Amino acid sequence: MHKISKQSLYILLLVLLCFSQMAYAETFDDFKLQVENNAKTKRPRIGLALGGGGTRGVAHVGVLRALEKNNIPIDCIAGTSMGAIIGGLYAAGVPLDKIEKMLYDNSLVHSYDTVPIRLRLAVVPIFFVPHIFGYHPYDGLYRGNKFAKFISRTASDKNVESLPMPFCAVACNILDGKTYAIKSGNIGRAIQASSAIPGLRRPVPFEDKLFVDGGITANLPVEYARQLGADIVIAVNVDDKLTPPAENKNFHKIGSVSYRCLDIFLTRSDEHTEKEADFIVHPDVSGIGLLSRSAKDIKRAVKEGEDATKEALPAILAEIQKRSNEITLNNNSNDKQ
Repeated sequence: MHKISKQSLYILLLVLLCFSQMAYAETFDDFKLQVENNAKTKRPRIGLALGGGGTRGVAHVGVLRALEKNNIPIDCIAGTSMGAIIGGLYAAGVPLDKIEKMLYDNSLVHSYDTVPIRLRLAVVPIFFVPHIFGYHPYDGLYRGNKFAKFISRTASDKNVESLPMPFCAVACNILDGKTYAIKSGNIGRAIQASSAIPGLRRPVPFEDKLFVDGGITANLPVEYARQLGADIVIAVNVDDKLTPPAENKNFHKIGSVSYRCLDIFLTRSDEHTEKEADFIVHPDVSGIGLLSRSAKDIKRAVKEGEDATKEALPAILAEIQKRSNEITLNNNSNDKQ
């Protein structure tokens, strides 16, 4: 009987490991191919619910990129605030590379807050002058009209109902406190309404309603993705993960307490909504400011979105395959009857 040397044993194990990895890759690729084939025949409708979260919502770009790379079909998108901005542009057919470029060159941000917030706050007393002469604009530092025009122009002046992909922008009507999914009208106006952060941006008149940021009542719009006809809803939650701060002195800064309270509000609100989704993608965007303009934060958010989606892919693909098989069986059964 021949003895196997340690070196030979090591080589044998290495070869087996390589083959196992190749087998996994082939299986995963075959699995994706099956889903692609189902996309050409009968398959479930897949919808995205893209949550709000300011700059953290840039992670949606990474999510969409990962889904594209793996040929996961997207049939409809419901978006709130930044989710409506990214999702609406994507539903309008704007390429991800172009959306990402607008984030890096700050053209999107500059259209949103046309004057730096600190400067705008410094001239707040001037805002009272029109009231003296009888003009009473809505409360807010920015009107948002330039932003609406920027979005509309980027989306080729399309209306929501005529987009290549079904889409809705979710907003809150402050007149009745209810949530509305805007499914028609100018896309720039719809997204302006969905992302009108109270206090920062003026509310947006829309027909007989007065809209503010949808994050007030439906920050993770799973229900509205279902309304668009989605059988499988992938919800993308871009809330900060509520890890305890290292020190209490973090809350000595002006605005730090209200900022933390907003994070708590969004997190607790979205925990309930998550239960309605089939899959949750939650990128780690902790520490990224809601209104950050940092290129480093933008880059990190995109990467975290892509990484989190990659982790969820096997389960998503398995569910698509399962639902596709069920549809095929039901169709075959109906044909025989």
